[in-house]
Amino acid sequence: MSGSSRSLEREYSCTVRLLDDSEYTCTIQRDAKGQYLFDLLCHHLNLLEKDYFGIRFVDPDKQRHWLEFTKSVVKQLRSQPPFTMCFRVKFYPADPAALKEEITRYLVFLQIKRDLYHGRLLCKTSDAALLAAYILQAEIGDYDPGKHPEGYSSKFQFFPKHSEKLERKIAEIHKTELSGQSPATSELNFLRKAQTLETYGVDPHPCKDVSGNAAFLAFTPFGFVVLQGNKRVHFIKWNEVTKLKFEGKTFYLYEKKIILTYFAPTPEACKHLWKCGIENQAFYKLEKSSQVRTVSSSNLFFKGSRFRYSGRVAKEVMESSAKIKREPPEIHRAGMVPSRSCPSITHGPRLSSVPRTRRRAVHISIMEGLESLRDSAHSTPVRSSSHGDTFLPHVRSSRADSNERVAVIADEAYSPADSVLPTPVAEHSLELLLLSRQVNGATCSIEEEKESEASTPTASEVEALRGELRALCQGHGGPEEEQVNKFVLSVLRLLLVTMGLLFVLLLLLIILTESDLDIAFFRDIRQTPEFEQFHYQYFCPLRRWFACKIRSVVSLLIDT
Repeated sequence: MSGSSRSLEREYSCTVRLLDDSEYTCTIQRDAKGQYLFDLLCHHLNLLEKDYFGIRFVDPDKQRHWLEFTKSVVKQLRSQPPFTMCFRVKFYPADPAALKEEITRYLVFLQIKRDLYHGRLLCKTSDAALLAAYILQAEIGDYDPGKHPEGYSSKFQFFPKHSEKLERKIAEIHKTELSGQSPATSELNFLRKAQTLETYGVDPHPCKDVSGNAAFLAFTPFGFVVLQGNKRVHFIKWNEVTKLKFEGKTFYLYEKKIILTYFAPTPEACKHLWKCGIENQAFYKLEKSSQVRTVSSSNLFFKGSRFRYSGRVAKEVMESSAKIKREPPEIHRAGMVPSRSCPSITHGPRLSSVPRTRRRAVHISIMEGLESLRDSAHSTPVRSSSHGDTFLPHVRSSRADSNERVAVIADEAYSPADSVLPTPVAEHSLELLLLSRQVNGATCSIEEEKESEASTPTASEVEALRGELRALCQGHGGPEEEQVNKFVLSVLRLLLVTMGLLFVLLLLLIILTESDLDIAFFRDIRQTPEFEQFHYQYFCPLRRWFACKIRSVVSLLIDT
């Protein structure tokens, strides 16, 4: 057997982390497509409404990607086996409660629960307490005084940070309002409530605008949004988006009246952002998959990338789901584990390990906001905070037991998050907040990125991702320098194209005047009066002049 044949028949081990943190391991051939692996996974999960889901991985350069089903798995990953990937919701259903099968709703429930835990599903305190109570009811059942002592809700971590007041509210709702609800009913109510929140179903991408301000771009079931701090600065519906394009680290979105320009931290991140936009627009906007077209980011002076969405669109998925007729598959629900005994879901310092006296003041860092949003982060357009039970960060004076000045947040003003960037002071700049993070002494690692996308983080991986975040915060040359570089590149491309056209015209002219090619196209051109006039009045005298000059130069060279 030849070496190439042995290489093609080689098997590779793949491990896919599921939404309940269990793992599915299989082997694939070298030339296996992404669709083959995805079908294996969906068969394992007994999942038919699979178009909402995808497989995410991180390449050797620490850039996230969605696995393309039409391409080889091995070639896409570009890393050494065994391969590690994650099964996640890729396209959030516009109405998750309307999904046909309970198994699909359960998987979406697990994804949104992850979003809530990692600070991506942002909401008011009252909504946060209700969502957490639904999770408790779905996973531990009715309240039982014998099994659930005082303060039992504090042993579970629903949010990045939460207070004693919120824990008491969760327990109160669980005890008094949800008794008798089955897991399926609690999950359905959870989905119905989550779907009404403004931060449902967004996948934020960190960028900078033309003024150098940090922003997050996101594609939702309803359109394109730009988030800055706790404000939605742009929202454009899918039918108003005319074009998506990227060039290097620059991303462009064309609307009927405006062009939005943003800068990603790396060209690879910008390309990933562009591809996500193309896929989301096709999935949510089009009526049928036959309308999908190949999209190119190139223009006259720039050879860009070409990409085509290969799946079904939302309307087709809903029509196909309505035709499903089978016995509901059995669902193996994973019971909830207290945060103290589950290190695999640790995200920063555990609240349960903080003394009760210190829980009265919880530190919120900008880095946690960034790391929460870098996984399969999901949120929708964000409203400005309103008073009442919404979360509005406030700065207190320094603690009596500490010599350092740190920004803390009061219990009575806390909810999981009120902003895509949960900042101690909303008007503080990104750089000042990063500095405050370092003063607080908290780690700057990106544990959520590793937990959700790859295996246990190494020191080099943490340092690389930390450097990427610093690069984003420190800028990449400034918007003015970016504009100058773009102008210079455009001029150079224009010159190159012009020189190429002139060379082609000169070559065509020589063929027409000097060659004996008797082709109908050339013959017709030669017989035109304009060409004959040009040939005898301009070209022949010019040729004689060049010949004379060449003979003169040759004579001088011979004499010398």
